[in-house]
Amino acid sequence: MSKRRASRREFLARAAVGAGAVAGAGLVAEAAPENQEPQTNTSAPASAEPRSDGQGHGAFLNHDDAATIAAFTERLMPSAPGKPGAREAGVLNYIDLALAGAYAELQDFYRRGLAQLDRYCRHAYGEPFVRLSPARQDEVIAALEAGKADGFAWPTAQAFFNTVRTHTMEGMFADPIYGGNKDFAGWRLVGFPGAQAIFTPADMQSTRAFTRAPMIGLQAQAKGR
Repeated sequence: MSKRRASRREFLARAAVGAGAVAGAGLVAEAAPENQEPQTNTSAPASAEPRSDGQGHGAFLNHDDAATIAAFTERLMPSAPGKPGAREAGVLNYIDLALAGAYAELQDFYRRGLAQLDRYCRHAYGEPFVRLSPARQDEVIAALEAGKADGFAWPTAQAFFNTVRTHTMEGMFADPIYGGNKDFAGWRLVGFPGAQAIFTPADMQSTRAFTRAPMIGLQAQAKGR
């Protein structure tokens, strides 16, 4: 893993800790003016129910778009020995379910962003993003982040990058009930124990990091009902 990828990975992990390990979805609502194109209605029907194929997509993303998102988010949050990345945490599943539900207004944003990303990669490298080497994928992401990727109108390259990065963080660190943070991978990564049934007086007074298992999230509580 390159030093740039490692530094980005550590930045995301530290940011999650500072944000309280991301309590849930709906964190980018304030960015709607940047993410929504005027006079475009992309909301899903009120009766639409998110459904996943159990493999990480199927609620909204098609196979090709899912593969691109999976590769993109893995470069943002790559795995390392003993440290789970976006794939292990199920970030793809989180984004797919969110776009079919809470983030339905961003469906067209993602469609157009992914289409522009595909055109940019084919023009610059002759291959779609998912077929590029990890080093080339990092170059593409860096160009998006810096706003230097050609061919982006709406969303802009930076807006697309910023939104996917935010959703990657959410998928890594939100409660597993939202489809990501599989097996508490993100919480384990940053040492967050999740909701516990009880904290003893000794737990409350201890100055050491709290590591007792098991961790209990909303997902586990729902299964127990």
